[in-house]
Amino acid sequence: MNTYEQHARDEMKIWQQSTFAGPSVWSGVTTGLQKRVNHLIPEKVHQIVTESIKNMIKAVLMGSEFTTDCVLTNASLEERERLVGEKINFYKRAGVVSGAGTGAGGLLLGLADFPILLSLKMKFLFDTATLYGFNVSDYRERLYTLYIFQLAFSSPDRRREVYCLISDWDRHVSELPRDLNLLDWRTLQQQYRDYIDLAKMLQLVPGIGAVVGAYANYKLIDKLAKTAMNAYRMRLLPG
Repeated sequence: MNTYEQHARDEMKIWQQSTFAGPSVWSGVTTGLQKRVNHLIPEKVHQIVTESIKNMIKAVLMGSEFTTDCVLTNASLEERERLVGEKINFYKRAGVVSGAGTGAGGLLLGLADFPILLSLKMKFLFDTATLYGFNVSDYRERLYTLYIFQLAFSSPDRRREVYCLISDWDRHVSELPRDLNLLDWRTLQQQYRDYIDLAKMLQLVPGIGAVVGAYANYKLIDKLAKTAMNAYRMRLLPG
């Protein structure tokens, strides 16, 4: 194992430990606040978020919306992650632009950012899988991207469950039903909505929406990027 791979492994170990960490004090505070905020959010907003997630899941499973470049083969981990880093910067900038632009436009444009951000995240995951050498034309690799998505945007308990699944991916994927409609994607919808509601609802507040939208999108994509990199490192690094 070369120096770069050892560095990547060390980062992965730290990430794995954080994955199993319990909820922080701040997490408890935000959870309580989250529940109060949820009651204040118009039902129309909840419906838009839920429908956006449903449509994203359908597009991923059908493989009809997100296209990628050719799978990167015969590359070192260092080269793969250099290219992944470029993708991360690109999608962060795109997220900031979307969040700031829609956040400054009031309620309707603020709501429009939900499906835009989802599309950016999933396109990033497909691009990242390709750069790590995995072919997303295989439905099992598309499923893996959705588990990465859950791992990034779920409660601590659900996060630990998903981690256990992807850490033994070859065995788990062989046990999945061939009919993807039988999979429990409702949990993903609920977990993601609860995870992002507080930050994204502030994006709808006049006067601060643009700043909050830009910052929230940047942090959400950054969270997803770190999760994706380490999830694929688990599959590539020996032992």
